[in-house]
Amino acid sequence: MNRLLCACLIAATGSVASAQLTTQEIANGLDRPVFVTHAGDGSGRLFIIEQEGAIRIIDADGNLLPTPFLDIDPLVVGGTSGGNEQGMLGLAFHPDYETNGKFYVNYIGSGGDTRVAEYQVSAGDPNIADPGTARIILFHSQPFSNHNGGWLGFGPDGYLYVASGDGGSANDPGNRAARLTQPLGKIHRIDIDGGDDFPGDNLQNYEVPADNPFVGVPGAVESIWHYGLRNPWRTSFDRETGDMWIGDVGQNAFEEVNHNIGNVGGLNYGWRCREAFQDTGLSCGATDWTDPVHAYPLSGGNCSVIGGYVYRGCELGEAYQGLYFFGDYCGGSIWTLDPTDYSRTTEFNFGFGLSSWGEDEAGELYISDVFSGQVFKLVNPTAPDDDDNGIPDACETSCAPDLTGDGELNFFDISAFLTAFGNEDPVADFTNDGLFNFFDISAFLKAFSAGCS
Repeated sequence: MNRLLCACLIAATGSVASAQLTTQEIANGLDRPVFVTHAGDGSGRLFIIEQEGAIRIIDADGNLLPTPFLDIDPLVVGGTSGGNEQGMLGLAFHPDYETNGKFYVNYIGSGGDTRVAEYQVSAGDPNIADPGTARIILFHSQPFSNHNGGWLGFGPDGYLYVASGDGGSANDPGNRAARLTQPLGKIHRIDIDGGDDFPGDNLQNYEVPADNPFVGVPGAVESIWHYGLRNPWRTSFDRETGDMWIGDVGQNAFEEVNHNIGNVGGLNYGWRCREAFQDTGLSCGATDWTDPVHAYPLSGGNCSVIGGYVYRGCELGEAYQGLYFFGDYCGGSIWTLDPTDYSRTTEFNFGFGLSSWGEDEAGELYISDVFSGQVFKLVNPTAPDDDDNGIPDACETSCAPDLTGDGELNFFDISAFLTAFGNEDPVADFTNDGLFNFFDISAFLKAFSAGCS
């Protein structure tokens, strides 16, 4: 056992927190929920993937709407039973969704193959998508039914990133993850707002960014951003730093977390030669791998890492700012990882069935349970609230409604807000989305009524 592996095992033991955090149910009765996200449009809605092929909405008032936002069940293969890794797996909204209404889904379709498709919201109802707008953006053949990856998301550079697993079975029999000529076992980076580099292929409709690391490499799939991954089920970007975090599901020994500081492309994460810090004895034709920042063994009931998010909300309190949240599907542990030294803390145990993490527009975190059909919000009942107004003190670090700066909230603050709003002064952008609309007015009035001072 080498020193790196020893370090991995020591780090995996971690420390135990004081169980400050818990969960609060926000929805139930869902059909195998596997992802939670937001549209970035200031609406306060949450969008939940049901694995069989539907997207459900929780509105700003916390109501689960009865009609799906999108239902493509007839197009989707799998996702109907425990252990099934197929179905609808990923969802991402265009950075300009509020203007163009475009969003993207990653699903397993006919033949058991991966499709990333673009859809648009309907013209008449913001809570209903138009299935007739479907356009396939990216297609990957899948040799087996497992290890499909499935995550997709827009990076801070505006490009769409797509995670693909190694194609399934065991030991990556085609050595696909390590081969640049193969699309599987990779993170891809594509431009869906540019041209079409594949005019003769109606299943590939995107442009390869010119600064992708393998552009011009003979035989390489030029959309590849990272390679050497086994099954990157859940990936995310730190909304403050732009760093990429990857939870890569292991095989027989270890689960791993990768942290790409600065989102630098071209990294090889080692599979199938390496599982976490350990050599597998399998040949992959590469030695220039990047080790994970954290790994834990498959013991104590653990089976699959569920990658999460770096916390950038406020409701959990300052102590959790900048910590990376993740967990395990079988063991149910909820952990945080400190990016300064990669030390791990056990926060609490969620139980069996953790299928994914989610993040709302404000940076608060959510957990989905694929078997119970529930979605939960992470909460901290002990978060300080010195003025007892129902808003954690960490969310009141400055009194934004006190626009006159006199320490009081009165008519003069309302007048100052209306003036700033009319002039599109950034101080009136209360939702921090760069726009000036009803949502800013609503946010201002809510904070004003709460008595922030």
